[in-house]
Parts: sequence; C-alpha cells; structure tokens
Amino acid sequence: MSINSKNINNIFYIFVIAHLLFWTLIPSLTNQNLPLDTIEALAWGSNLDWGFSKHPPMSAFFLEVFYQIFGSQDWAYYLLSQIFVFISFYYVFKLSKEILKNNLLGLISVLLLATIYFYNFTSPEFNVNVCQLPFWSLTVYYSWRIFNGKNIKFSDCFLVGLFAAFGFLSKYLFLYLLVSIDLMFIYLIFIKKDRKFDFKYLITAEVFLVILVPHFIWLTNNEFITITYGLARTGLEQSNLINHIQFPLIFLGKQIGILIPFLILTWLLVQKLKFKLKFKDKKLLFLLSINLLPILLILLTSFITGSKIRTMWMTPFYLFLGTLFVYMLKAQINIKKLKPFGIGFVFFFFLSPVLYAYVSISQDDKRTDYPGKEIAIKTQYAWDQQFDTKINVVLGNEWNAGNLSYHLKSRPVWEGFVERSKLDQLKDYMCLDNVCVGSR
Repeated sequence: MSINSKNINNIFYIFVIAHLLFWTLIPSLTNQNLPLDTIEALAWGSNLDWGFSKHPPMSAFFLEVFYQIFGSQDWAYYLLSQIFVFISFYYVFKLSKEILKNNLLGLISVLLLATIYFYNFTSPEFNVNVCQLPFWSLTVYYSWRIFNGKNIKFSDCFLVGLFAAFGFLSKYLFLYLLVSIDLMFIYLIFIKKDRKFDFKYLITAEVFLVILVPHFIWLTNNEFITITYGLARTGLEQSNLINHIQFPLIFLGKQIGILIPFLILTWLLVQKLKFKLKFKDKKLLFLLSINLLPILLILLTSFITGSKIRTMWMTPFYLFLGTLFVYMLKAQINIKKLKPFGIGFVFFFFLSPVLYAYVSISQDDKRTDYPGKEIAIKTQYAWDQQFDTKINVVLGNEWNAGNLSYHLKSRPVWEGFVERSKLDQLKDYMCLDNVCVGSR
C-alpha cells in the first residue's frame, strides 16, 4: 500500500476509533462503578448551576447532557471521555499537518501521544482535566490560524474567544495556555513589531468575557468558593521556604517520569535526538509558546508561591508535544525506516489498556469497585417500606450521595451536605450512613 494523503487519513481514523473503542469497552467491562470525579460531576449536574464548590460548571454540564440521553449506563460516560480525546486528537492532527506540511509527519505527531499517561490510562475518568482537552486543542488551532494568516478573520477571533471561555469554564488552569498565547502575540506586535495590531483581536477578549459574565456573577455571590478550593489544593497556606524548591523539583521529576515512554518512542523514530533550534522561525516560536511556555509558567508559579502542582493538572499541557518534537527532528526522520517506531507504537498502544484491565480486575479496593448499584437498590427498598412518595432529593458528600443520585431511577437532585435546615424543608426523608434521601 502506497503512503498517500488518503491512506494516512485512513490510518489516523483507524487509530482514533480503535483508541475510542478500547478505552470505552475496557473500563466498561472491568469497573463496577464510575470513578470518583465522574460521580462527583454527575452529582453537580443533577442540580446545574454556573459553578460548584470545587470547579466551574462545564464538566457537570456535559455529563448531565449525556445522563439525559443515556441515563445510568456507565459505558456512556467512558464514551464521553473518549469523544473529548477524539476531538482533541483530530485538531492536533489538523494543526500538525498544516505546520509540518507533511501528512505522515502529522500522523506521527498524534501517534506519539498514545504513549502519554494522560491520553490513555487516566482518560476513561471524565473530569475537569479531560473536559479541557478539546477546547485546548481548538483554542490552539484557531490561534494558529490568526498567527499564520495574512488576513485576520472575524470568525477565527470569535472561535478563539468561544473555545477559550469553554476551556476556562472547564478548569481555571486553562488560563496558563491563554497567557502563553497572549504573551506570544504581545511579543510579536509590541516588541518584535513583526505585525500590526488589529482591532479584530479585541473580538476574542469580548467573546471570552461575555460568556464568562454569568460565572463571574456566580463567583461573587458564592464568595469565590472555587478559587478558594483551588488555592487550598495547592497547599499554599502551609507553604514554607523549602517548598519553593522542593515542590518545583518534585513537579519536574514527575513530568520527566511521565514522558519516558514518549521519549523512548521518539528515540525509536530518529535514533539520535539532535535538535536544531532557529528562534527566528515563526512556526517554532508558536510551538514553543503553546508547549513549553505554559509548563514554564506553572513551574514558575510553584517556585514563587511554594505551591504544590498536582500531576493530573497537566493533562492538556502535552497535547502538541508530539508536533513540537517532530518539527524539531523532521530533518532526521527517514520515512522509509519507520519499522522500529511502528513496533514501539503498537507495544505502547496495547500495553496501557492491558495494564488498566489488570489493575481494575486484580485490585478490589478502588473507587471503581464501590457497590453503588447495590446500595441504591437497598436504599430504594428501605424507602418504599416507609413512604409512598418518590425520592427526589439526596443530601451528603458528592461521592456517597452522588452515587445514589446517579443510580436511583428517580434521579434525585443532589443538594449538598446534610443539614438540619435542609431536612426540615422535606416532606419525607430517611438517613443512612451520613447520607439522606427525601421527597419534597
């Protein structure tokens, strides 16, 4: 079979569809319950608002949409995660082809991502990190169109603002990408003076801010609770002098560890890692800005504040790393000698789902082993013995109460933690193990 554009596109779709099927089926078959973050966001989704105690609303919104379509079918939420991965891979492929001017190299840029932990082993758990993925890739892609285009289009600026807002409403860490892109444009316009300022740029900011207005109002009315939670997760309040060195070094060590399979597969591609950097190269400037600058900024944040950067927060940060490496190494890539790379890719592609299945089956003390369905059945039975009303309210923490909200057929609304004042507002209620169900 000759290597042409059509064949390469077909290989890409075979890859992403196989990836989607593997990572939908394997957790569906080996897990007994949905993961913590998914159940938590489903609890929020039962009572949608413009924000929640821990995160902005976007992940809960998408989960609730899927619940309204599929109900309590676990496979649907693993599928949702993979749809988000699929979309992000598609735009990585699309941008890579445009930058590299070679469809095969564009394909390789995406295949390299199959080795990164965030896009295989942790991808089944739909959460705020996975929710960022398509918006991260879409924001980068349409920023590239503005960056590379001779004439700036209104539609591109509008879409950057739209997808940037959706990304920010998924998780505030999306801001690191936006700051990196803004710094690149500020450098080109005001320092290097490589291009003129265009008022169409303001469209991006306007769209971004208009979409965020309801969330900002919610934040103000709720005493900025999500920001407080995020800062607490960094351990900033307990920070001491040694943390300013310790936490950045731990962060760097973990990132290197996560990228070892990626580096191995890259080495199989070229055998010798010799980078040629030409900083006047605009494509290289763009790729460095969207890949390294966000990581450097988050590392700088840890260094200055002494805050802890949690590994999973980095989920979207490596989406275009394959593109950067292939661009820097393209002179060393011999497309006629890709057999070692192909073997390495197949090995890593199948290794991660096998390991996931093994861990899921062999360990029985995980969140995904929680007997959520059985507890919901017992709760419904106990309720039916006492009341003839329908359960439409559940109170308690997001995990225990969230599982009841998800598994009970009546889909009760999660209304937060158990409080006497909330119980007094219910017509009927029943409490079991710090979780209460009730009827209005």
